[in-house]
Amino acid sequence: MRDDKKQFFVVMHILFLLEIFFISSNGADIWEDLALPAEHLPYYFFSHGDVRDRCSRSSSCPYRELVDKVKCWGYESGCDANNTMSYPSCPEDAPYGWAKGKNDQMDQFWKSADFGYVRSRLEELTVFCKPESEADSFLSCSKYTRFCRAKKIYLDFTNAKLKVGNNRYREDLFKPGDVGGHCAMDRTGFLAEGEHKSPLQSWFAELEQYRSLDFRPIEDRKCDLVLDKPTIFIKLDAGVNMYHHFCDYVNLYASQHINNSFSRDILIVMWDTSPMGYGDFFHDTWKAFTDHPIIHLNSWDGKKVCIEDAVFSLLARMRYGLYYNMPLIPGCSGSGLFRAFSQHILHRLNITQNGPLESKVRVTLLSRSTKYRRLLNEDELIAALKSVGELEVSVVDYTHKFPFLQQLQVTHDSDIFLGMHGAGLTHMLFQPDWGVIFELYNCDDTHCYHDLA
Repeated sequence: MRDDKKQFFVVMHILFLLEIFFISSNGADIWEDLALPAEHLPYYFFSHGDVRDRCSRSSSCPYRELVDKVKCWGYESGCDANNTMSYPSCPEDAPYGWAKGKNDQMDQFWKSADFGYVRSRLEELTVFCKPESEADSFLSCSKYTRFCRAKKIYLDFTNAKLKVGNNRYREDLFKPGDVGGHCAMDRTGFLAEGEHKSPLQSWFAELEQYRSLDFRPIEDRKCDLVLDKPTIFIKLDAGVNMYHHFCDYVNLYASQHINNSFSRDILIVMWDTSPMGYGDFFHDTWKAFTDHPIIHLNSWDGKKVCIEDAVFSLLARMRYGLYYNMPLIPGCSGSGLFRAFSQHILHRLNITQNGPLESKVRVTLLSRSTKYRRLLNEDELIAALKSVGELEVSVVDYTHKFPFLQQLQVTHDSDIFLGMHGAGLTHMLFQPDWGVIFELYNCDDTHCYHDLA
């Protein structure tokens, strides 16, 4: 039965991708709509042969010289390891007991912090609600429901009471059948995936009451609201803390790889079961993922909502997740996934590199105006740095008053970035490839930013 499910998933996966991939009817706009870094296009063409072929035949395609360049991320079927963006470098041996040898050390790093993580989630995908026709619903999830995909899903918020209380992650929204679809549900198999039931670790609580319905939600007009655009659900960590909030964005990007679609003509729904506002100091980053405003779940209070194609994204605090709770094996570096994430965000937010400079090394010191984690000898440090003629020294304080896109530009133009332990060091994700990070004091949290680096 398991093999049948996997075979069926492959077929449905292809059908799903064909449905959600948006191509403009205006030929001149197709290539602009891709909005991918030039380096990423051969990787995209590898898994989107129809787009590659169209580009090779079109005189208006600006990427024709790239269509014959064979590159792949590493998780795709038929991907040769020699054609991947990168493979981990492990010059230092892992401590005793961590790995059986160098190859095992590299493989562990690739599976926990690189595109091997995407591949593992793809290999786990199982169909839990099987359609009998194209008009039916569909539900598949990775292990422990960390990532799920649904087709023609029905969500009944009639009695959800989303506009009262202060619990962002309620688990009592639905009774049996308030969420479901017209498909054959493997209820026993689904319930076996509940081990990681937790607000920011899985979608089990939200989908636990999924049932086979005796009606087709959209065709039978059972919905107050029908969304025909591809829709991604995400539960968010702290929006005022860059370290935690960018766990959201990294996992959203990894989810796009699982889904094999990077279109911005999608809807993103913040699954927040309270009426409270969400402070988001980094909201400009959403522009890298969607052209549409973020939808708050409470806007659907009292409604029956149906969605043609939905994705339940990987989450910020999953066990063995990215990058919070990431069990990084020592001695390795060089994650293609994190490098690609940085390039993707910078490209879509129009952050460009203004260097390196021929005669200067650009140094940025992250100052802190907060009560704690301030450099007591900051003035002396700045004076010492400025005394070195080859250094171009900047001092910044990345508060919410400093526009985030400007922060990214400063960081991306920093050859060396220095600062105390704290969320601001997450900016290292957007330094140039040759960039260096200095954590001046780790506050007895040795591995946090060392691992992220």
